[in-house]
Amino acid sequence: MDHRDILTRFKNGDLGREQAAALLTGAHPGSAARHALLTAEVAPPRAAVSQPPPARALTTAPAGGGPPLPADGYAITALHGRFPDADGLDAFWHTAVLGGRDAGRRTSGSPAGAGAGDFDAVFFGLTPQDAALMDPQERLLLEVLWQTLETAGCTGARLDTLTAADGEPRAVGVYVAHDPLGRAAVAPAPAGDAPAAAGAGVTLPARLSTLLDLRGPGHCVGGGGAAFLVALHQALSALRAGECGAALVGAVGPRPGPARRHPLGAEGGQGVGVVLLRPLAAARAAGDTVHAVVRATAVAHPGRRAREAAADRLARRALAAAGVTAAGVGLRETETTVAATTGDTGAATGLAALVRAVLQLRHGTLLPAPGDSSAVPWARPHDQSGRELPRRATVAVRPAAGSPAAHVLLEEPPRRGPEPIAAGPAGPAAASGELVLLSAPTPEHLAATARRLADRVLPADAVEDGTQDGRRLLAALARELRLGRAVRDCRLAVVARDTGELGAALRAFADDLAGADDRDRADDLAGADDLAGADDLAGADDRDGADDRGGADDLAGADDRDRADDRDGADDRDGADDRGGADDRGGADDRGGADDRGGADDLAGADDRDRADDLAGADDQDRAGAGGARGSVRCADLRGAQGPGVLFGELPETRAYLAALWRGRRLDALARLWLAGVDVTAADTAGAAPVLPLPTSALLRRPLREAGCPATDGPTPS
Repeated sequence: MDHRDILTRFKNGDLGREQAAALLTGAHPGSAARHALLTAEVAPPRAAVSQPPPARALTTAPAGGGPPLPADGYAITALHGRFPDADGLDAFWHTAVLGGRDAGRRTSGSPAGAGAGDFDAVFFGLTPQDAALMDPQERLLLEVLWQTLETAGCTGARLDTLTAADGEPRAVGVYVAHDPLGRAAVAPAPAGDAPAAAGAGVTLPARLSTLLDLRGPGHCVGGGGAAFLVALHQALSALRAGECGAALVGAVGPRPGPARRHPLGAEGGQGVGVVLLRPLAAARAAGDTVHAVVRATAVAHPGRRAREAAADRLARRALAAAGVTAAGVGLRETETTVAATTGDTGAATGLAALVRAVLQLRHGTLLPAPGDSSAVPWARPHDQSGRELPRRATVAVRPAAGSPAAHVLLEEPPRRGPEPIAAGPAGPAAASGELVLLSAPTPEHLAATARRLADRVLPADAVEDGTQDGRRLLAALARELRLGRAVRDCRLAVVARDTGELGAALRAFADDLAGADDRDRADDLAGADDLAGADDLAGADDRDGADDRGGADDLAGADDRDRADDRDGADDRDGADDRGGADDRGGADDRGGADDRGGADDLAGADDRDRADDLAGADDQDRAGAGGARGSVRCADLRGAQGPGVLFGELPETRAYLAALWRGRRLDALARLWLAGVDVTAADTAGAAPVLPLPTSALLRRPLREAGCPATDGPTPS
């Protein structure tokens, strides 16, 4: 290889820094350089150990061989979970810092299984009947899987960049650990496909992959405290083999029946969570947030050996695989340390232990050990020469009856300088603002998500408005929504010049839609009252008619007698009356002609007015179809649209055209195409930028009744 090839492979992540330097200088990259950071001599890795594959770019290995790739490990780029008294990781951390579930100081939140019968079927494209047939564990896991992908910015155009070694996009593996399901779950299938077979959870990864259109491998691991760590071990094997570009590893462990009390005082609880894994080099190149690095894993059944002996064996294997000694590990999380915070969470025990370790690495803080009362700062270790080393932690779950043991070595991510937010446009381009696109499955979801985004990212008292930092934040936010979020049928578009303007526009849109819903409900109630009043009037008319008919009969008899008396006098006057009648008819004809002309004029005027009204209404409909404006926000509901829309996005000519619009900042044209049904997001070809974590989309959960009957209760935003 010449110097250019070496530098290219180093840039792509195929060579480590030391290997590249050795090749450029002609030196041999010996083991001393590879293990310079170790605090003591360690045994070489054993071939039987399953360690993370070398991190590399998402391409096939270069031809011609070469030195082995460095074992950089795998990045945890997103994680999300719910645990007892902790609906989210921030609440989980707060609870753990308190040294247990302090009833007087706990954060707001509910156990993962609370409201398990509440689910947003519409958001996931399911009918309430299909959702009611799913096991509650599967519904919980589906929600958290989606929220994890959204946190990583991987539900939109960026998801297509997660490719397998053969170039297949959306190659995301799904590995699930769970306790036995409480009922046979029947998952809905796309039109034309046979329903997925019911079972005890063995097809759960396949059903979740179908619902989310993920095309990687998957596997289901049965119950036991180490189940999640076993699933993690299997996911790393698939990543090493190039079967997927990323892997979701989840666990769900709701415990049926009353909660069990742990000897340390923590009751058993429900837990559900997911982590997203990517090769470290690929994650850093893509600008992903790296929460921790998985350096090695080891899994085995103990056989007839004692549990402690099996656990020690796996610890030695994992440390040797990563080239780390026991002295280099500053934290050990086990099922015992987890129980102090969450209690017995079944198959989610390993997940809870890993989440505790990752959060301690992130915050640089050691949580209280069992029996301790407070958290303490975690000092970063140093080697014998005084060089700073990364913090490291192990996560281990000992084997139980009939289940394996597992051991995972984690490391804090390589420290980098602060990631600058990508610069926004300057000069005239800055004055034109940024195009912000948002979509959701229904108008109600769209309004709730818009409000959540405005409240959590764009507070009304933001100080960045009009400043350079504010414009940069706005540009990063607009880009993240385009590339990181799925494209749905109900859409909005707004061009904003700063974050304050965007926040005000999104709040006004949400308020406007909420007010429209209130007016619609009021109109419905008023209409019901009008119908009731009409019925009352109709009954009164019927009674009046009956009375009128009785009086008419009396008058009819009197009229008969009067006609008999008047018949003779009437005959005498007939001649004169006939001549006068003829004159009267002539005058009547003249007036009739005048009336006809007047009526014609009236009709002509009415027609003119009707045509004017029709044209005005057509104009209103055209404007609404193009994205009827709500203040500075334009929106469209495409749920009833037919066909691919005005442009077929799969054509390369279409993508080139859309890319040209983005380069030319034709924001109004892009907004109109977006509202007409075109996916303009995938053609945004601006350079790579760090992923900007945003609040997840709003879920509007509704209670699900048994037998698939939807409830009528209102939605619960989340």
